[in-house]
Amino acid sequence: MQKKLVAGVDCSTQSTKVLVVEIDSGEVIASGRVSHNVYRDGPASETDPDNWWNALAGALSQTGCSERIEAISIAAQQLGLVTLDKEHKPLRPAILWDDTRSAVAAEQLINGLGGPLRLAELVGTQPLAGFSVSSWSWLRNAEPSLAEKTAFIRLPHDYLTEKLTGNGITDRGDASGTGWWSSRKNEYVSEVLNHPLVGLDASMLPKVLQPNEKAGEVNHQSADWTGLQKGIPVACGTGDNMAAALALAVEPGTPVISLGTSGTAYMRSQHAPADVSGQVFAHASASGDHLPITCTLNATLAVDNFAEMLSLDRVAVAPQTRVVVMPYLSGERLPYYPDARGSVVGIDNTTTAGEILLAAYEGVAFSLVLSIDVLNEHSSGVEKDSPIILVGGGAKGKVWQETISRLSGRELIIPKTEELVAYGAAAQAAGILSNEPAVEVSARWNAAEGQRIASQAVDSEAIERNSRIREVSHELNKSGLFVT
Repeated sequence: MQKKLVAGVDCSTQSTKVLVVEIDSGEVIASGRVSHNVYRDGPASETDPDNWWNALAGALSQTGCSERIEAISIAAQQLGLVTLDKEHKPLRPAILWDDTRSAVAAEQLINGLGGPLRLAELVGTQPLAGFSVSSWSWLRNAEPSLAEKTAFIRLPHDYLTEKLTGNGITDRGDASGTGWWSSRKNEYVSEVLNHPLVGLDASMLPKVLQPNEKAGEVNHQSADWTGLQKGIPVACGTGDNMAAALALAVEPGTPVISLGTSGTAYMRSQHAPADVSGQVFAHASASGDHLPITCTLNATLAVDNFAEMLSLDRVAVAPQTRVVVMPYLSGERLPYYPDARGSVVGIDNTTTAGEILLAAYEGVAFSLVLSIDVLNEHSSGVEKDSPIILVGGGAKGKVWQETISRLSGRELIIPKTEELVAYGAAAQAAGILSNEPAVEVSARWNAAEGQRIASQAVDSEAIERNSRIREVSHELNKSGLFVT
């Protein structure tokens, strides 16, 4: 008897990955991966949406079994902005989540919409640079003629799902990162959409589906392009963090740290946050409740850049250091300083390159460990003795594991399953076929099982060192001294 197969897609910043998964066992049968071209110039970060579509077709082809796939779901990088004309064709390159040109627009939105407290009431989250609402407000001012031509607005996962089905849909998870949809009220917020700085009609936005709703079916045109069978169901999809949390079947109160290009910390919560500080994003989960998230702009890429600057392999760290690195090479979101610059503090004539590299790891890890405390304040609470589930591209790195363990004092779990975002999307696709909640599919697949690293005493010296220097660094960044 032939196995029933589904596909989960992860359209990330750098590439599109496809996993083909057997629905009963969760076994990964095949995979494919195609890189994207990303344009970065200073604060700008963009890519042609057709890169994603081409990459999806290429990755499906690499699996060698696209014609056997019986359902598919798309997960993708969150935030950002895709502008479409009346024919549903892109008007310009997509603005990505790490584009900080909209920093001023974000500040104007916060002030124009009544300040942080009012925005916490409306959407639960302060719109920062790179949020859809901020990028759209920036675009209206920077490229008014193009904004006038915009008939529809989509997120990356929305765009690919629409290409597959012809239907303009999104889900709660991805919609909750836009700045114009409330996870607490489950609706687009008219006060935001109607504001002069935004000026959007809800008809320009995709319909928001609930977990386990079907987005549609693969149409004839997309079947010809991708090699998928016409008529197979397409699940609603979601954002990348929601998909990873779904893959892990994360229990409320268990924190997850994701080490990718950026760093995130999140956990399922029964309560929707309403944060006035801008540190916690009031995201919805892909399982029907909430997924408060903190996000740093600098994680593995920042450390890799330090390693390159120092002409070191990324694991060539010293055993210990007294140096402190502020790893803000791309600005920062936690805390929110879009124009921040990095710094190295505490070097002397004896300092080695390996010490500086270790300090870069510590700088990133400190921010992410601190994020857990922040999440605890804006959720139904982090379980006191719960381990940290460590995921993302950096999770298998021994230096990352040791550093986060040392700074957190918590047990770590390193899941055996890789490509969790695509795996979570595959669970959504499987749920459509089996008519069961995707989170139950994920629990049955048991992707969270993996290596356990015992807790150790907190390195209080490193915590104190990073904490003190960070306070000074933040004051310097607030002063605008490093802004060019």
